[in-house]
Amino acid sequence: MKNDIPIEATETTETSIYIDATEANFQESVIAESFNRLVICDISADWCGPCRVLMPILDDISKEYKGSFLLAKVDADENMRIAGKFKVKGFPTVIAFIKGEEVGRFHSAQRKPFVIEFIEKYINLV
Repeated sequence: MKNDIPIEATETTETSIYIDATEANFQESVIAESFNRLVICDISADWCGPCRVLMPILDDISKEYKGSFLLAKVDADENMRIAGKFKVKGFPTVIAFIKGEEVGRFHSAQRKPFVIEFIEKYINLV
């Protein structure tokens, strides 16, 4: 497949709260890890205002959940193939992965209760 993202093994542990996901480590750190626990993938850009609003909310929630899910942060400007592969049309786009598959997504900045509800919908399905 021409849009395959290269695989580079990286170490993620169940206690990891977040990782910086890249084209080089996406397969192992996001897709493979989603077989162990929910992975919430935030595809965003530094220049994006709504991204700057959402990121602290995601950071706070990931700390509150103490590693129950993995927050994977993707810089879309540096990892355009990831954004393309998942047909991201706007930033931020947050995608939930379970067992290697996308199970849900939302776009734009959202309030903390919305994000918690989104995570709670999927966290016990792994």
